[in-house]
Amino acid sequence: MSANINTMPGRKKHIALVAANPAVSKQTGWPIGFWWAELVHPYWEFTENGYEVEIFSPDGGALQADGYSDPEDASGYSAHDILSLGFKKSATHAALIENTKKINDLKVADFDAIFLTGGQSPMYTFIDNEPLHKLFIQFYEAGKVAAAICHATCILLKVKTSDGKLLVDGKTWTGFADSEEAFADNFVNMRIQPFWIETEGRKIPNSNYINGGLFKPFAVRDGNLVTGQQQFSGTAAAKLVVEALGV
Repeated sequence: MSANINTMPGRKKHIALVAANPAVSKQTGWPIGFWWAELVHPYWEFTENGYEVEIFSPDGGALQADGYSDPEDASGYSAHDILSLGFKKSATHAALIENTKKINDLKVADFDAIFLTGGQSPMYTFIDNEPLHKLFIQFYEAGKVAAAICHATCILLKVKTSDGKLLVDGKTWTGFADSEEAFADNFVNMRIQPFWIETEGRKIPNSNYINGGLFKPFAVRDGNLVTGQQQFSGTAAAKLVVEALGV
């Protein structure tokens, strides 16, 4: 881990958690947004370790979660996620996603790590978001932890370092797997995503995309880059961030 990471004793670590703004899928026509577990589970891991967490989004303002990620959704898909249910039912915590700060207001010097959460929206709102890409690489090149999970890892298909190389050049990383995309498509009987991260990631020369299997918790740390595979990997990825920063 880079010696540039701020390890000043007695100072609380400060995490910038970035979630996607609401959008509409051009594939399905559904309203799309962030995924509850990918925001809440890392938030819990960080705060339980005494870290301060601030929630941002590219455009700021109120966030909207993907329906299938809602523990109270009629589908029952995420009914097991009692941690997100607790966050959602807490007025104090729910207020944190009602008026998020814009990433333009995020100063790298004030934070120890950036953590991008996934969901359906990032495949449209993160993939070509140059200010977000620039911010992510600023954290990375400052020797701070740059983390992304699930569909937020789509940015790694395009984010470049200051020397013009893709950030994942020479890196091992993970993200939503093709097998998981196929499962999701079959679940709703339609193609959901405009592209698949694993398929595109494996086309990148000198880049090592890996995964841990169908919907298994899985995260990877390569230097100060941390990636998580999908919605069950938020805690695993957050633990790697904590490992990198130190409690």
